[in-house]
Amino acid sequence: MLKRAGLIVLLIVIFGVMVVFSYLNPGDVEVNLAFVSITTSISIAFTVTLVAGWLLGVISMGFYTLKLVNERRALRRALRISESEVSSLRNLPLSDAD
Repeated sequence: MLKRAGLIVLLIVIFGVMVVFSYLNPGDVEVNLAFVSITTSISIAFTVTLVAGWLLGVISMGFYTLKLVNERRALRRALRISESEVSSLRNLPLSDAD
């Protein structure tokens, strides 16, 4: 419950900062995308840049997470094999116990 309330407060603060930023920067900016040139407000340009950066961060963390999941799967498999080997060795009779 507290985590959800904190998230709601954070979103309200971010929205408030966006409104203040938009109010203080009413000008337009021309964004050249190599193939096309777009004229938009500064706040929209910053918002699109922020969202694009966030998406790239999420995608790169997703690749890292997949790498960790695959490594964890391989380690679990190796542990299972080692445990079965130790179990089978424990069940063997001792031959040099004379």
